[in-house]
Amino acid sequence: MNKLKIAVAGLGGITQVMHLPILEKNKDVDIVAICDKEFTKVKNLQRKKNFGKGYKDIDEMLSEHTDIDAVIIATRTDDHVDTAIKCLEAGKHIFVEKPIALNAAGAKKIIAAAEKNKKLLMVGMNNRFRPDSILQRNFVKGKELGEIFYVKAGWLKQQSSDEKWFTEMEKAGGGVFMDNGIVMLDLGMWMLGFPEVKSVSAVNYKHNTKTVEDSNFTFVKFKNGSCLTIEVSWSFLRTGEFFYCNVFGTNGSATINPLKISKMINKQVFDITPKNIKVLSGNYRNSFENELKYFIGAINGTHELVSTGNEALAVMEVLDAIYKSAQAGREIIFK
Repeated sequence: MNKLKIAVAGLGGITQVMHLPILEKNKDVDIVAICDKEFTKVKNLQRKKNFGKGYKDIDEMLSEHTDIDAVIIATRTDDHVDTAIKCLEAGKHIFVEKPIALNAAGAKKIIAAAEKNKKLLMVGMNNRFRPDSILQRNFVKGKELGEIFYVKAGWLKQQSSDEKWFTEMEKAGGGVFMDNGIVMLDLGMWMLGFPEVKSVSAVNYKHNTKTVEDSNFTFVKFKNGSCLTIEVSWSFLRTGEFFYCNVFGTNGSATINPLKISKMINKQVFDITPKNIKVLSGNYRNSFENELKYFIGAINGTHELVSTGNEALAVMEVLDAIYKSAQAGREIIFK
């Protein structure tokens, strides 16, 4: 099998710490080009390693490298739509880091371009690919916990980037929810099987920020009777980072970080957490490795595509309602 030719657009922290090192070690791909509007990032990376030819302009990269099979898009959020459509129109499969766009309208444009050009679109939701998340989801999908009626998820941590655009509403689309909340929303909806949304209520706080929120608390109701709560914050006065996703069903529950599975058997609750499965401590890095392998496998036809554009759109529609609810101070009802 010929190696896939991969280009990377956007050379921020997550690209340099995760995407490039992981792709570099993958024997099924060659990194043939890197691109960033801040060309100093390109030059700095090229001084360290050979990541193919460097570009400042995405149009130039696509016109010169017609042999590119796929592009990893990790640019600034407000560049996602333009960059994604250009890559798709050039006949490239794309992996877009979360969030897919600033809003649902932007997501629809990317999805339409992918369908028109018959190319794969995968959205980077790495928390689905944590080994403990996968195990948790397997118990849910296998109906081991009965009918799932409530998911409680949260991520309390420091701001992921200190770049100026990261806290500018028009460029980032939001604050802590766009950074951390969106992945918890995706994880929760994935655990529930993406049911239809009934309503959304949200509260935002700006303790240490000006135009974007640094804390968010959201409550989502679904038409099937289930619900999801999310708490995310950059500004909680606590030590350390806290990441969790707790799933509750009519016959048991499952938590991650740490992984624990509880099930009702003969009217008693037992811990049925697999004892012979070692959940690695490097769940975070493993999640990026797994999702990029999955994207490459989907292109090669060995995996069915997951974390699709349509799932991302469902998430973005809820996200739009979250910001609308927080601003209006009321529950948003879905039609």
